[in-house]
Amino acid sequence: MTARRLGRALCALIVAAGILFGVFLIVPSVMGWERYVIVSGSMTGTYDRGSLVFDDVVPVKTLEIGDVITYRPPRGSGPTGLVTHRIHAIGHDPKTRAPVFRTKGDANKVADPWTFTLPGRSQARVVTGVPYAGFALAALAQRQVRMLLVGLPAALIALIVMTGLFRDAGREARERAAAGVVTQS
Repeated sequence: MTARRLGRALCALIVAAGILFGVFLIVPSVMGWERYVIVSGSMTGTYDRGSLVFDDVVPVKTLEIGDVITYRPPRGSGPTGLVTHRIHAIGHDPKTRAPVFRTKGDANKVADPWTFTLPGRSQARVVTGVPYAGFALAALAQRQVRMLLVGLPAALIALIVMTGLFRDAGREARERAAAGVVTQS
């Protein structure tokens, strides 16, 4: 395979991968799904660390035991970011009759030590997950990775173009020399 064919194949592969990754990120958003990266091992076995989960926003009243939700734990409970865990129990606040939830990570031996109510009428519930795709999304959050993702293909394209120009210039010089045309400097 010539260098030109190899370069074209590589460029086509990079473009195709970029388009597929873009579609992979855009289509769920069009469907109204939110996406989250699993950053801990508490759901290992179902959604391993680095998985990308897609959540559909559903009414809180439709949540059931066994659903996996992404939520913010109550203040002072320990975790400061979002948590994706399975609903382990649902009770009701005796005063407000609002649902009170307890969750548990699938890999954890015991349920989370806190209970909580959800502040709104809707909640993100996991629809599906894609193993390891979260690592790529998390990497794109870093400026250096984004620059490399743009710079490397640009450098490859420039290299291929320059190689073609030098090859064409060399061919033209050989044709002129064979025809006896002398250039003066």
